[in-house]
Formats: sequence, C-alpha cells, structure tokens
Amino acid sequence: MSFHGYLPSLPRGIRLFLSVFVVILSIGFYTGLLFVSQTDSMSPDGVVENYLGNEDKPEAEIMKFEKSEREMLNIVHTHVLSISFIFFMLGILVWGTTLSEPLKRFLTIEPFISVLLTFGGIYLMWKGILWMKYVVLVSGTLMTATFIVASLIVLFQLLAPANRHNS
Repeated sequence: MSFHGYLPSLPRGIRLFLSVFVVILSIGFYTGLLFVSQTDSMSPDGVVENYLGNEDKPEAEIMKFEKSEREMLNIVHTHVLSISFIFFMLGILVWGTTLSEPLKRFLTIEPFISVLLTFGGIYLMWKGILWMKYVVLVSGTLMTATFIVASLIVLFQLLAPANRHNS
C-alpha cells in the first residue's frame, strides 16, 4: 500500500474537509504559541521564570511563583499527549503528499523528538538543570517550524489546482 501522493487525487469534498481540519488545527496551535508569548517564555530567562518563579526579584512587573510538582506533571502530561496527537494526525497527511521520502520522514519524526526535548526539558529545568532552557527554546522553535512547513505543504497539495479525476 502506498501513501505517496494520495492527497491531490482525493475527491474535492474530502480535500476541502481535510483543508478545513488543517486550518482549524493551525489556529489551535498558533493560539498556544500566542499564549506562550504572553507568558514571556520566548527567552531563556523567561522560560526559567515561567516555571521556577521570580519571587526573588522585587522589581519584577508581574510576580510569578514556582510551579508545584502537580502543576508540572499536569503541564507535561497534557502537552505531550495533545501535541503528539496533533503531529500524528498531521503526519498522516504529510505521508500523502508528493514530497520525497526523506523529507516526509523528517517532517513526521522530528516533531516527536522535539515534543520530548521541549517538555522533558521543561521538567528537567524545573528540577534544577537550568541549561535545559536552551534545549527547550531550540526544540520548541524547531517543532513550530516543522508544524508550519508541514501544514503549509499539506494545505498547498490539498488546495492547489492540478489534473484531478476525482472532482
């Protein structure tokens, strides 16, 4: 069974359905990124402060407190499960594109590595391994870039006019 290039040959209604799904999935993903940007977690020190607090800085504009272990486990658990599911669904669609197999492999496997590094890194940073803040930023950025590239390619192949026999 070959998945290669099946997206453009799907009937128009299914392509529209999948396109709307990818758009809504993207809105949800980007809303999460907007939330991250609101927490000042876009810098190494901001990441640390978001999870370990800033009570020791009286000049801080917004007081943040260290997350409890229960909060950390909840954050890691929910994000690993939900983001893995997002990339699983998007990955199935990526395998249906006309991209080369090595590129498909990268776009579908890398996000899972980034999920582990990002959220495992957040937990380890919270446990005191502060250099993980850099791993978190790099892996989070790579995960986001992979999502953007994969979703745009899928949308393009679902919506771009081509010789289709299944309209």
